[in-house]
Order: sequence, then C-alpha cells, then structure tokens
Amino acid sequence: MANAITIGIIGAGGIAQKLHLPQLAGSPDFKVTWLCGRRESRLRALGERFDVPRWTTNPADLLADASLDAIIVALPHPLHVEAGIAALKEGKHLMMQKPLCADMKANAFVEAADRSDRTVLCLPHFSPEIYKAREMTQDGTLGKPSGAHCRTSHGGPEVYYAEVRDGFGETDQDLWFFDAARASVGALFDMGVYAVASLVATLGSVVSVMGMTATVQKPTTLEDSATLLLEFENGAIGTAETGWCDPARTFAYRIHGTAGKLTSPGEAGAAMTHWTPGSYTREDIPPVGRPVDASAYATGNVHQHFLRCIRTGQQPPLSNAHAARHVTEILLAGLESARTGEKMVVKSREHGR
Repeated sequence: MANAITIGIIGAGGIAQKLHLPQLAGSPDFKVTWLCGRRESRLRALGERFDVPRWTTNPADLLADASLDAIIVALPHPLHVEAGIAALKEGKHLMMQKPLCADMKANAFVEAADRSDRTVLCLPHFSPEIYKAREMTQDGTLGKPSGAHCRTSHGGPEVYYAEVRDGFGETDQDLWFFDAARASVGALFDMGVYAVASLVATLGSVVSVMGMTATVQKPTTLEDSATLLLEFENGAIGTAETGWCDPARTFAYRIHGTAGKLTSPGEAGAAMTHWTPGSYTREDIPPVGRPVDASAYATGNVHQHFLRCIRTGQQPPLSNAHAARHVTEILLAGLESARTGEKMVVKSREHGR
C-alpha cells in the first residue's frame, strides 16, 4: 500500500457506492482517503463501509489536500465539468463519470485537459471486444465499413436507484434523473452515451447526426427513448438506440463491412462473432461465424486501466477527453435534430483533429 495511488471521490451517490468504492477497496494499488457529497448520512455510511478516513460536504477541502494523487468525479451530469476542471487545476489525475457533460462546456474541459500533464480518463470504459473491433475495422478485415448499430437500454433510473436506496438504507423516492432542472438531459445522455461512444470507438468520428426522441412512459419532460442516425467520416452509416423503457435490458452491437461483419453478443456464448460470407455470388450459402479472440486487449476494470495509464504517463486510447467531447457534441446534435427535424453537422473529431 506504500506506493498506492491516493484517491478522492467527489459525489457520494449511487455510482460511487455501486462501482467505484467496491472496485477500489478490492485493489492494493489504490487508497481512497476522501469522500465529498451533499448528504452527511451517505458520507458517514460509505466512510465506515469502505474505511475512508475523511469526508466533507465542501469540494474545496478535498481538492486542497496535496497528498491526493487523483480525483474521481461522480456527480450528477451537469456538475461534472466544473469539478473536473478544478481537479486538473490542482494537478490531480482525473476520472470523469459519464456523460462528460450536457453542453459544450466540454470544449473548456478539453482545453484544461490539454494544458495538464495528468492522466484524464472519461467514461465509458470499453470491453476488449470494442478494441478488437476497432482494429478489425481499421486493418481492412471487414472490408470497407458500411453500417453499424448499437443499442444500450434498461428499465430506467427508478430500477437502478432501488438498489442505491437499499445500499444506503433510504426510502425516499426522489429521482434527480427525471427532474429537467437538475439532470438537464434524459435517457440519451444517461444510457445513449454507451451506444454512441461504442460506435465512435470502433468506427471513428461522426460528421453529421439526425435524431428522434420520445417520452413514452416515464414521469419526466425529458426524453426516455431516442434513436440517432450517424454519418461517419469513413462513409459508414450507423444507428444508436437507447431508452429507459426496456426493463428486459439490451446491449446489441453490430459492425457491417463489405467483407464481413461483427456481432456482440456473439453466437454460442461468444462475446463477439466475426461473420464472413459463405459465398460472394450465391445468396443461399450461409455466412460463417467464428468467435473473436480479443484477449490481447484485456484492460481489466476501469480503475485498473486508469492505474496503468497513470503509471505509464499515457492518456487512455479510447476513453480520453477528446473522444468524450466528440460524443457529447453528437448527443447534443441528436437532441437538436429531434427538436428541429434537421440534420446537424458535428464539428469536433474523435481525437481533436
């Protein structure tokens, strides 16, 4: 533990309880020494459960501690960027919870990240299969990319937060996700970020977006369902679907090319399957599917990936500030397209080009 990375977490809510603290507590390479949040009851409960020695309701207390190596920002969506920039100004390595933000304050964040020499990881974190799919798309294994699809959806914030409340022993039904004043954006940013980010990670930059949104069932003025049509810089066309009205939960991912396709989940229990034509000239001959070996890209959980980037002085290859800003602009363009019915141009690029 002597060489462990010391971490402070800003945001003592559901994602800190369910993801960050359990993973960090199980690693000898990290030591969480500070928690910051609004509710003292949650801070006290998490501090006792995960052996965190200090907690505060004032982020300035945490940020001023020179002994901290890194900060995790786990606040509600609209608060991410302000806290992240403050952490970078204090010279901390930084992990940002998804989505990066809900407006183009993302530009100011990228500028701050570029000025810093610290590691900046912006969720989502990608499976080895996404890295392998990117390789196979770029090296020509699939031929020329032609189409793609990804859907990430679940039953809604109330389903997620039932476990959060249980973990804190709470009974209130207050869900900030449904409150437009506090969340500012709905299902597209909350869950659609995974679909869009996965497609960008595989196929690269998006140049234009068309979107449709709806509020099907949830008690909110925000969208609870959304679909985006994406035009990629390499010429491929893709769709990203998401929603809070899918209690059976969905992750479905496909990449199509002129020489084959990838599907995830794959066939017969495989994480991903690579399909190649049984024939290029006979339609009735079925395609051939083979499981994809992505073990060369095993990055571990997000905190292990963060650790390796810190130790090597590198930025995450896919979960970096420029990619997160690009995904944010795509999501915003999707909302604007849904409002106006117009196709929206995306100005940023995946790696800041």
